[in-house]
Amino acid sequence: MMYSSRRKPVLYFKEEKRFPWSMWRCSRCSVFQLFGLCMVLVLVPLLWLQLSCSGDMSSSQRSSAPCPPPVQGSKRDQSLEPDPSSWGPHKLALVVPFRERFEELLVFVPFMHSFLNKKKIRHKILIINQIDHYRFNRASLINVGYLESGNDTDYLAMHDVDLLPLNDALDYGFPADGPFHVASPELHPLYHYKTYVGGILLLTKKHYKMCNGMSNRFWGWGREDDEFYRRLKKAELQLYRPTGINTGYKTFQHIHDPAWRKRDQKRVAAQKQEQFKVDPDGGLSNLMYSVESRQEITINGAPCTIINTKLDCDQEHTPWCILG
Repeated sequence: MMYSSRRKPVLYFKEEKRFPWSMWRCSRCSVFQLFGLCMVLVLVPLLWLQLSCSGDMSSSQRSSAPCPPPVQGSKRDQSLEPDPSSWGPHKLALVVPFRERFEELLVFVPFMHSFLNKKKIRHKILIINQIDHYRFNRASLINVGYLESGNDTDYLAMHDVDLLPLNDALDYGFPADGPFHVASPELHPLYHYKTYVGGILLLTKKHYKMCNGMSNRFWGWGREDDEFYRRLKKAELQLYRPTGINTGYKTFQHIHDPAWRKRDQKRVAAQKQEQFKVDPDGGLSNLMYSVESRQEITINGAPCTIINTKLDCDQEHTPWCILG
């Protein structure tokens, strides 16, 4: 009889039923034995690897076993941390006049902490936060930073929160010979006139005191740096600037967005004339302020101190401290 190909599986299964019982039992036993053998082959190498990594086997076996690396302990982690005590005797107070610039602050503090650590500059970052109802007064806040910087620092950086140094060759070291203008007119992305001393300026505390600090008359934005330039000249201090920097106006990143955060550039009443005059007596000697609180915080691992400050205004002499 002829069968079609489609029926061959049916014939195959019928023939399977004809196997004797003893043969089926032996087949079943062989399956169990095969499973057991596979388990042995899997478990024995795992046991051997465990014994090898724990050191219970011979040295030749230990050398061939792929043991996992040991977990690094705290001593190893501590050795990777910078040791500022070996970075020299001087310590920088990085003074940042501040008000409602939190987006910039979140970028500035970690960036500057990493930048100064890389240059092995001992430092602490002081954010002088103006919380009163008067107009912003950058110069007075820098005066506060000088007075609140502590005896453990011997020089300061008057540093804008929106200016980041991009060139590692910039010097933030102790300016023993005289004030050092890091953000010089040849490098600053916006201000290029010769008497400009704003942005980032380093001074020893001794030199800052010789100038009687900065004038407190400048409420609102601008002109306080120009008046301070005259103080440097009056104190007969030589101003120094970077040399050998070839990155030009790309030396710094300016992270201020004027369209989003406008500066207070209004000039009210007599302020229009007074802003160009020299303040012969004002400065550290007539600064009026109070510290409401101090907060030690870290931003992405970078420590800084927030000094919440209320300035006081002599409205008889500077009525423009209040708008309207």
